[in-house]
Amino acid sequence: MLPFADLLRRRLNSLLPAELEPHERLKLLIPFHHSLLVSRHRAGLIVDRVRLFALLFALLTPLWAVVDLIVFPYPLWSQLLGLRLVVCLAFFSLLLFYRERGRMTDAYLAMFILFAIPTLFYVSSHTLLAHYELVDMPAAVAAGYAFLPFVLMAGLALFPLTLLENLLIAMVLLLAQAVAGYLNWSTLNWPSFVGAFWLLILIAGVTGLACMSQLAFMMALLRQAIRDDLTGVFSRNSGEEILQVQWNTSLRNNSALSLAFIDLDHFKQINDTFGHATGDDALRAASLHIQDCMRSSDSLVRWGGEEFLLIMPDTDMTRARQALERLQATGLGQRPDGTPLTASIGLAERYFDHIEVPQQLLTLADKRMYKAKAAGRNCICAL
Repeated sequence: MLPFADLLRRRLNSLLPAELEPHERLKLLIPFHHSLLVSRHRAGLIVDRVRLFALLFALLTPLWAVVDLIVFPYPLWSQLLGLRLVVCLAFFSLLLFYRERGRMTDAYLAMFILFAIPTLFYVSSHTLLAHYELVDMPAAVAAGYAFLPFVLMAGLALFPLTLLENLLIAMVLLLAQAVAGYLNWSTLNWPSFVGAFWLLILIAGVTGLACMSQLAFMMALLRQAIRDDLTGVFSRNSGEEILQVQWNTSLRNNSALSLAFIDLDHFKQINDTFGHATGDDALRAASLHIQDCMRSSDSLVRWGGEEFLLIMPDTDMTRARQALERLQATGLGQRPDGTPLTASIGLAERYFDHIEVPQQLLTLADKRMYKAKAAGRNCICAL
């Protein structure tokens, strides 16, 4: 039994991108503890695909009214046409006017609106059609309306979602199917309804795997794109994006934002004396020491060479300085000759320094880092 379980585990792991770290696999199940950039890019991708889905539905929904006009009696086709025009208007409104700001709450709202529109249409049209006794061709066309939940459930595969997110949306669609059955209780064909409901559950399972697979590949590709190859912390381009996002959040919430420029002291001597491979080991060790002293909300960026940028949201000057002093006390590791590896640190804060744009915050922290160097290194300059 154990060999079979081990084989099954290896086969399931092989379905995920090889670049995905073991600790990242939990993030495929629940939407918590994703990094800022992963959440930001995932939100943007979801909203873009919502717009694509909305465009497709906005174009196709009114076209089917021609079929309704041909096969359905009056006033049924006119009532369905009214529903279709309302739905079409709603989809075009979602396509043209919805704006996202790189937050998952925006993505969730966009998906809710996207799936709510056709779900309400499905329940309304299903109820409307139940009031008519249709036979032959009209009955066959009316049966086509029952396929809308399957289209919506399959459409979930377009989005990079965690298992929990997928289950919540799938449950809403299954609930809509159950409500439609309840509203037509007296005329319901139970064997057909149960078979359709079971098929909908199977499609939900398949789309759940597709959504997690998309998310896994997105996370793997993003990590390669946004991380520094040597240290594993954020790259400079990613750091600039994070700084802008945190700056916007700071302005929106009227909260503090601190920035620390960390430059390892006399690092060139390590490369010159002991070689670049030893220098790389020292850089990796220093980045790990800094990360050990960080909060989960902080972001560490390799700015270039032996320079690091530490972005600390919701942190005023006093708390930021205390955190950096703890880092100094803990240390950044050792140099190859056994002496402590130290750093010159420049610190700036949005409120304290009356900064108006993020570039000024970055420039001031950089300037103070050079002041720390001029003051003898291994110190923090915040003035």
